[in-house]
Amino acid sequence: QVQLVESGGGLVQPGGSLRLSCAASGSILSINRMGWYRQAPGKQRELVADIRSGGSTNYADSVKGRFTISRDNAKNTVYLQMSSLKPEDTAVYYCNLRVRLDILREYDYWGQGTQVTVSS
Repeated sequence: QVQLVESGGGLVQPGGSLRLSCAASGSILSINRMGWYRQAPGKQRELVADIRSGGSTNYADSVKGRFTISRDNAKNTVYLQMSSLKPEDTAVYYCNLRVRLDILREYDYWGQGTQVTVSS
């Protein structure tokens, strides 16, 4: 019913920048919360940032001041602009969207994940 497609990962040097995108398609009435998570090898998945439908945002302490989350409601897309990247930002990044399908149904959907590697 709903598909998420992530893009924008890759290899970048420390101090560099990347922008991730996650576009949702399908039978969508609205999207409340949009978020980005990451999972490094041997570690648990952790919240990086999220943004509500009203525009309020929340960031992990480790990325505050370096990452910016934004959304385009017309395109059902969420972005993560990452700057001043550090090797410890290396992980697989996943988007997570809370999608309302109709007045009765609201579900969380996950993207397929995109690898971000920060290395010289």
